[in-house]
Parts: sequence; C-alpha cells; structure tokens
Amino acid sequence: MFALKLTEDAELRPLEPWQAREFADYIDKHRSYLGAWLPWGTMITNEDEARAFLQSYADKQARDEGRIYGIWVDGELAGGTLFRVFDTRLGHCEVGVWLAPDASGRGLVTRAVRHMIDWAFAVRGLHRVEWRTIPSNERSIAAARRLGMTREGVLRRSYPLNGVLHDTEIWALLSTDDPAPAL
Repeated sequence: MFALKLTEDAELRPLEPWQAREFADYIDKHRSYLGAWLPWGTMITNEDEARAFLQSYADKQARDEGRIYGIWVDGELAGGTLFRVFDTRLGHCEVGVWLAPDASGRGLVTRAVRHMIDWAFAVRGLHRVEWRTIPSNERSIAAARRLGMTREGVLRRSYPLNGVLHDTEIWALLSTDDPAPAL
C-alpha cells in the first residue's frame, strides 16, 4: 500500500474495506459535523455499513470509475478524499473531501486534492476536475478557490441532505487552466 506524505505528521493513503471499523469509528466521532454536509455522515451507523460504503469504492476502483483515500494525522484517520465520479471515456472526474474540524486549517485537503488533480491530468489524461458543494459550505468553497477552480454555476435544489433540497455550486478546473500557486 502507498502512503503519500502531506506534512510531517499527515499522509494520504487508500481507504479500504478492511478499515471499516476505523472508518465507522471516525464517522461516529464526527457525525454531527459530517452530517451537516454529507448524506453518508448520518447514513453510515455501524461497521457493516462502513464496509459496504468502502466496498462500493473498491468496486468503483476495479471498474476505473472512482477511488477513495483517507487522510491520517499522527496515525489517526482525520478525513479523506475521493473521486466520486471518474470517467476516462468523457475525460472528467469529480473530487469530494471531508475533514475533522480539529484537522482543518492545515492545508491537508488542498495538498491531497492537488495530488489527485495532478494524477488525473498528467497520468490519466483527464481534462476536467469538478468540485461540488452547497453554497453555505464556506470551507469547501475556499478550498475550491485555493485549488484554482472556477465557479461555473448553480444547480438549483439538486442536493438532498437531511430532508432539504439544497442548491449545488459547481466549481471546476481544466487541464488547460493556469495551475493554482504552490503551497
């Protein structure tokens, strides 16, 4: 298994079904925060559900349609990133992220996603990376900006979360765009 160093004490590495217990514990610990932004933050309530979620990404990876990674700080799961959509035929993907509040503000998400974007463009030959967020998620919007993404528009009432239909902002970076400044 690979581990990509993000900082002296943080790394990005695959998040796999065998880590379901650790993932379920992480969700349990941060449920109120995650649930405000992510449907699975409230839907995954035990190890079996965590395993099924992680297995769905293992299956996506086997089909070359998605991937999921964890961010560990001092050996403890602190967040993650994923290619929610990965379409080599059309040349685009969608990146998603989550991070525990106590790990935020350190550039971990930005560093991790930059590696993912670089890989998608340089290695896989994709031409477009998307980022979707609800307008009230200011941290997510700030991360998209730090990555050099452009806000392209809003899908109205398109994201069901906690019984409410939210608007979805779409941000994107093209392989031909100027890269964001290095951290």
